[in-house]
Amino acid sequence: MRRTFSTRLVALLALGTLWPAASALAGPIQIYGAWHCSSDACVWGAPRTIAEFDAMNHWLIDRGDGRPSVNLVVLSFVHPLKLLNQTTDATTLNGVPRGMTPQIVDYFKSRNVRVMLSIGGITYTKAWNQALAQDATTFGLRAAQLATQLGVGIEIDYEENSSPNIAGLQAFITAYRSVIPYDATGNNPSARLTIDLAAGDRWLIDIGRKATADWLRTNAPVLDYANAMVPARQPSTDKAIANWKEHLDGKAQYAPPYPPLAPAKFTAGLYVAEGSRVRAECNNFAASLQNTTGSFVLNAAPNGAGTTAGLLGYMFWAAERPSSRGVTTQPPNSCEGGIGAGATNYGIPIPIPALRQQ
Repeated sequence: MRRTFSTRLVALLALGTLWPAASALAGPIQIYGAWHCSSDACVWGAPRTIAEFDAMNHWLIDRGDGRPSVNLVVLSFVHPLKLLNQTTDATTLNGVPRGMTPQIVDYFKSRNVRVMLSIGGITYTKAWNQALAQDATTFGLRAAQLATQLGVGIEIDYEENSSPNIAGLQAFITAYRSVIPYDATGNNPSARLTIDLAAGDRWLIDIGRKATADWLRTNAPVLDYANAMVPARQPSTDKAIANWKEHLDGKAQYAPPYPPLAPAKFTAGLYVAEGSRVRAECNNFAASLQNTTGSFVLNAAPNGAGTTAGLLGYMFWAAERPSSRGVTTQPPNSCEGGIGAGATNYGIPIPIPALRQQ
């Protein structure tokens, strides 16, 4: 049974009081996933054998008892302009990173872990702008073709803060949906089309406003959901919650206003590999943010959008080697004790069920 806010808890949150650690009871969490950067800082530039890939990433498909630690993996990143132009070069084959092979996709799908590909990332912001300016419609059609080819979903990670091409992004989405319609059942993996938004409502404002107002509505959805991305560094419990609450509340004072987002239409992002030390999010669930923020994520009440409580779940940045420097999730730093233990604590469904729509 889903727990709900009491009047007192709402008042405490408004005062900035921290939420208690999560209980062992399963909540409404449906998405519990990791962005994956391969071994080369998110380029995915070379094919890998399954034996070598498994040695570096086995924790993702086995939390220690044979069950996966996550129910979603998002391979990051596809270069936008190379996808549009079907580029072949040292790291790309017909627009697709050479490491994003059917074998890697099947490695996860054979364990009932859903797979998506992320197009963009902060490094490829200029490439997003170029692709949208060159031919946004064909770009969307190419993304749909890739999704169908590999049997995966697509994540839009367009991080243009100052002057995003909203009309081009609309054309990209319209083209994608002309080939692969929205599917509330979740049965067609290629129909899963999502977008990344800022941690709160104070960055990527134009993209967030448009997505919330027109693409993430519960009564006429176009995109399946959004990911509230990680901030510049791992936040404290209260700051993480404050960021996510901005999405729930919107920003009525903005001109034009930034509308509220339904809890069932976004996930909360946390770091799992950042800096020079292994984080609790990887190896110590009891001390992790996915534990201390759990009650909020399970119970967050709608505030002007949606009718059901609880965010969709968590996404973790990022598996294996998200940066050429710093800690990785490769052995001996694998994350069964953090993300894997959280999957057990929250009773994460595998495979992902049909997502809440309201």
